[in-house]
Amino acid sequence: MMLLITKAKYLTEYKIYLESSDGKNGNVDLEKYIFSTKLKFIQPLRDINIFQKFRLDYTLIWSDEIDLAPEFLYFKTFENDKSLQEQFKKWGYIYNSQTPCLS
Repeated sequence: MMLLITKAKYLTEYKIYLESSDGKNGNVDLEKYIFSTKLKFIQPLRDINIFQKFRLDYTLIWSDEIDLAPEFLYFKTFENDKSLQEQFKKWGYIYNSQTPCLS
């Protein structure tokens, strides 16, 4: 089954409430990721006015140029959920017991 983001609502700062197709929901805080990533295509999201203007189409999309994989958003929302650690390893977001492999 493909994971989809089914609902998203801007909260505050770099936080968004998400619901996923597996029925889980939670708040994702993307501030640390956005400001620490070296990925140039993500850097426009540092502008809070741009960050707030996303649309939902199975994942979050900004101005038809920037999107984040639904699995990544799910990982960032539930990264501390011990019951999901094996899934995150399969997806490649964790390469050992505690270290995310994202930059």
